[in-house]
Amino acid sequence: MLRVEEALAAVLSAAAACRAAPSAVPLLDALGLVLAEDARAPDPLPPFRASVKDGYAVVAADGPGEYPVIAEARAGDDALGVVVTPGTVAYVTTGGPIPDGADAVVQVEDTEQVAAAPDGSKRVRISARVPEGHDIRSVGCDIEKDSIVLKSGENIGPAEIGLLATVGVTTVKAYRRPTIAVFSTGDELVEPATATLNRGQIRDSNRAMLLAAAIQQKCKVVDLGIAKDTEESLMEHMDAALHSDADIILTSGGVSMGDRDLVKPCLAKMGKIHFEKIRMKPGKPLTFAEITSNDTTKPSKTALAFGLPGNPVSCMVCFNVFVVPAIRLVSGWSNPHLQRVHVRISHPLRADPHRMEFHRAVIRWVLDDGSGRPGYVAESTGHQASSRLLSMKSANALLEVQSSGQILAAGASVQAILISDITSPPLDKLPAASSPLSSHLVSSAKSALAGAAQAAASQNAEVKVAILTVSDTVSSGAGPDRSGPRAVSVVNSSSEKLGGAVVVATAVVPDEVDKIKEILVKWSDIDRVNLILTLGGTGFTPRDVTPEATKCVIEKEAPGLAFVMIQESLKVTPFAMLSRAACGIRGSTLIINMPGNPNAVAECMEALLPALKHAMKQLKGDKREKNPRHVPHAEAAPVDQWERSFRAASSGGGCSCDP
Repeated sequence: MLRVEEALAAVLSAAAACRAAPSAVPLLDALGLVLAEDARAPDPLPPFRASVKDGYAVVAADGPGEYPVIAEARAGDDALGVVVTPGTVAYVTTGGPIPDGADAVVQVEDTEQVAAAPDGSKRVRISARVPEGHDIRSVGCDIEKDSIVLKSGENIGPAEIGLLATVGVTTVKAYRRPTIAVFSTGDELVEPATATLNRGQIRDSNRAMLLAAAIQQKCKVVDLGIAKDTEESLMEHMDAALHSDADIILTSGGVSMGDRDLVKPCLAKMGKIHFEKIRMKPGKPLTFAEITSNDTTKPSKTALAFGLPGNPVSCMVCFNVFVVPAIRLVSGWSNPHLQRVHVRISHPLRADPHRMEFHRAVIRWVLDDGSGRPGYVAESTGHQASSRLLSMKSANALLEVQSSGQILAAGASVQAILISDITSPPLDKLPAASSPLSSHLVSSAKSALAGAAQAAASQNAEVKVAILTVSDTVSSGAGPDRSGPRAVSVVNSSSEKLGGAVVVATAVVPDEVDKIKEILVKWSDIDRVNLILTLGGTGFTPRDVTPEATKCVIEKEAPGLAFVMIQESLKVTPFAMLSRAACGIRGSTLIINMPGNPNAVAECMEALLPALKHAMKQLKGDKREKNPRHVPHAEAAPVDQWERSFRAASSGGGCSCDP
């Protein structure tokens, strides 16, 4: 089996040889095509000295003063015969020609109309001094004569159309888009319009999907229907595709190892198969060939043939990974590869041990990607079965998960191939979170859509909170995290009671001392978080090591917090006495171990709330922060009667009750 990179290289090598010669295309028809020759400017732009603003053309050396207006040069006028001499000015509009003699423009805002002279001539008062050349576009300052405005190989978009029109180009040489012929294979397939399915039948979804995808790439398409699982039917459809002058032929199904999978033998008879298996998931049985028509009555033409897998998701993934780059190269693109970006995943992902996986996902740009910086985050589209077309629904990216057999933790960075636009959904349509990181990422996405105000509030938060879920199960992706989102919710709802708390970071780690310590130290020493809540790993099982990791990093213990949490939890369950939670301070960060049970998290936070705001202020160095009932020594009340009596008796003066 070929690696994906090797297979794509073979496809692009063949596609480069199939690129058609460029042809002349009317300007407006060139939209979306690739230019095949350089476009030059026959004239300079602007072709004359032009004003940048509405104002008055002046002799800069004159300076402020009152001057007669000798002429008006508006856009479209030639200003011929008008000469500005010292002591005179001419009115000009944006884009209008600058009269001879003038060497600067004073904007209208720096002038004032004055009463007309007795002879009716206009006068204006100039209030600003400007340097020579001010607000004047010189000849050719935008485009020089004979300069190249567009190079061969550039894509022609609306701006390029406008630029070509500017330099007088009405016909361009461009590469045409390829023609793509599409047909499905399979005795089980029926047309989508079939109202009632018989036993063993399914509606043909791949053909409609591939036709739409080809049209989206601005290609001309030929719909050849459904071929039966016979060599005769397949050969007829391939001949029809070649006779339609198709540059690329797409088939779906019939490329696996079944006794009715006959696409590969047919392709082999008509040309050369470059590969028939790829080390990728989904899409392993993809077949690629170059085939040629046997019709001797017409000039020989070679077409690129893709035998796409029959599973809908595999079919669409292979189209994006291999067919789209081929379309682009045939269309003249110099770089046919799809755009790639780095994203952080919001859920743990298990990598396949043998094949690269193209995991379908929705990616968005958020103000905080989980690292404290802006970036892209990726939400999986769910169950990734190759037959489940729902996993392609709304997907705008394919995550390239390299084969390793390892589990990628939530927050890991992976490369993603963009397959459609990155859009922002309505706020109420953002996916629900099922992990702490996911919860934080979704919250960040909502912040980005709502505006920068919430982000600024987070950055200026009085109390920065980080939440760490410690769980082998959640970290491995074997189960959802319920405690993390609950803790985020509790902190958000108690923000005011905590002194303006905002959750600024979340993460999930396995029950391993080193990994727990690493993130606690990072959040405390580098990110300067005020409060860290760890969830889980405080019991008696061999893997419960959160207290041990916490005790390794704290500098001062705070046993009273753990005592209060145990007291509160004992009201619910006697098992609370088995908690080994540790609490303490590292630098100016308070670290609290909490149970992993979602309900227990809420109960413990409720119990600690009365003191946490007070604790946060003390950790920030506020030595004046005291208990609300504390009375400063300078304001202490006078000694009471008992103390006076005691002092009198102690002094040997007899009973204090004596008169």
